[in-house]
Amino acid sequence: YATYILQTHPNASKLPLKDSFTYDDYRWAVSSVMTRQNQIPTEDGSRVTLALIPLWDMCNHTNGLITTGYNLEDDRCECVALQDFKAGEQIYIFYGTRSNAEFVIHSGFFFDNNSHDRVKIKLGVSKSDRLYAMKAEVLARAGIPTSSVFALHSTEPAISAQLLAFLRVFCMSEEELKEHLIGEHAIDKIFTLGNSEFPVSWDNEVKLWTFLEARASLLLKTYKTTVEGDKSFLETHDLTPHAIMAIKLRLGEKEILEKAVKSAAASREYYTKQMADGAPLPKYEESNIALLENTVADSRLPIVLRNLEDVQEQGDLKIDEAIDAEVTENGFVNGENSLFNGTKSENENLNKEKSIRGTEDAKESSSESNDEVKE
Repeated sequence: YATYILQTHPNASKLPLKDSFTYDDYRWAVSSVMTRQNQIPTEDGSRVTLALIPLWDMCNHTNGLITTGYNLEDDRCECVALQDFKAGEQIYIFYGTRSNAEFVIHSGFFFDNNSHDRVKIKLGVSKSDRLYAMKAEVLARAGIPTSSVFALHSTEPAISAQLLAFLRVFCMSEEELKEHLIGEHAIDKIFTLGNSEFPVSWDNEVKLWTFLEARASLLLKTYKTTVEGDKSFLETHDLTPHAIMAIKLRLGEKEILEKAVKSAAASREYYTKQMADGAPLPKYEESNIALLENTVADSRLPIVLRNLEDVQEQGDLKIDEAIDAEVTENGFVNGENSLFNGTKSENENLNKEKSIRGTEDAKESSSESNDEVKE
């Protein structure tokens, strides 16, 4: 339709591309603009709007930190170099903590050394769980929803403090839940849910790592190819750039999942041994960390889990269902649920650290700049 309008509209009669402009040309043009748009504040700074930033948007991505902000006073984007660059060298910037799935979808490239690559999984406490109300209350006190999207990371630790806290509550017994609601040092227990140094119990640790191992294994089984098969395919076939990116993407996801399986299995074995040996359980209130805090318990804030995507109710899981070998893949999502057109969310873009109170945009590159990205 866009092509038809361009070729027939009276105002387009003098355009040089009027007769030769095709739908593929239209797709290229839209993609080029969409992958380069960035959020900047409006003139009064009250909200954000979309804009193109010439020259700056030609910079390619590398690992590092976001060093771009918006100067409201001078109404301009300002970027500080990540490192010293010599004359004639290509200048790189950091696009933000994006997974390769987001880079491929929104920017048209795959970054081999992505230190922020991850695979997301949906997890939730089933409302039919007999202990649902208690688990929901403990999670609420920790600032964690009963259903949410979490991530398995390519770097250590493979899971975040928030995911660890969720899994601990997910696997708690009734007595353990009571201890976190009305027991002695209940606030301390809530406060340390995401701290790997202070397990709820050895049994709880064994259950949560068994659960995570099973879920990551099940997600791995949803792929039709293996890691070794993908590597061999890349080496032995003459592939298009798009095919290479697609295979690298699924290969990277599987490598993250395999790592998660191995890590979870090692943790399960370790805590099984701790339980068998009758090892004493570390207690927060008796630790050096607690002694150094020098504050009353009521002043401490629990872990708060922010900006999590909503999860459909059918993704909720029971612990016995999750560990069962017959369980389906419900509760999982492969890849990221990113913002439309690759733009960053307002919270992600607002620069809260600089006095200019501007925005820090994660630069978005188009597939044109693909070849220039460091591999």
